[in-house]
Amino acid sequence: MNTADTKIADILAEYGEPLAGNIWRVQGQAVIYHKTLERIAAQAKIAFDPPNVLRAERDEAVLLVTGRMASPAGERAEWSIGEALVNVNYRMSGRQAAYVYAMAEKRAKDRVILKLIGLHGLLYSEEETDDFRVGRPTAADNPAEAAAAAAPAGSETTGEGRGETPAPAAEGEGDAGAAVADALKRRIDRSKSINALTDLMLRPETQAMLNDRPEVRDEIREYAKARLIALGWPSKKAA
Repeated sequence: MNTADTKIADILAEYGEPLAGNIWRVQGQAVIYHKTLERIAAQAKIAFDPPNVLRAERDEAVLLVTGRMASPAGERAEWSIGEALVNVNYRMSGRQAAYVYAMAEKRAKDRVILKLIGLHGLLYSEEETDDFRVGRPTAADNPAEAAAAAAPAGSETTGEGRGETPAPAAEGEGDAGAAVADALKRRIDRSKSINALTDLMLRPETQAMLNDRPEVRDEIREYAKARLIALGWPSKKAA
């Protein structure tokens, strides 16, 4: 990992969150899931003041949000602005409704969390701009093919050759999701080091599967986290 990734991994570890399964990249920029930041905010006991509404229109919302967190030097406070403007930095697909106030709040809170925990400038939230949502990798049509692509044969992650055929996807969405989960769990089990497993989870193909199968995403994330801990990753960094 490079210096920035190492710092990100160290800070996430303080809150029991691994790099693997929580981060993906868009054009080289590290992006973190909103749900991960919500979990970190709960762990860090970050409290938010009521937002100040700076702009309120039907298709636009601008909110000022302040968050507070206890630290050894006393309470720290950070603020940030969240903006959402339909068809500019907030786009919907199909008949999806526009929730500009909720999006503006998410963006502001996520920025405040990143500032308070020392990751602002190193990470962006997935809610930061629609570019990150568009930049998410998309899974292959065949989930079994995507599972196979997640860990190319002969890599450090598996240490194996080309002998294994991933489990085929059964009929139905639930069975397809289970096939994806089972195939990826086998790759996770054969990861021989923390770095190898992190590399596996950060691969675009793996992120594609997780984004395309939200019904198994949390299950896989927890499975990978348990494997990381078994390999020596700290579940929570020592104070």
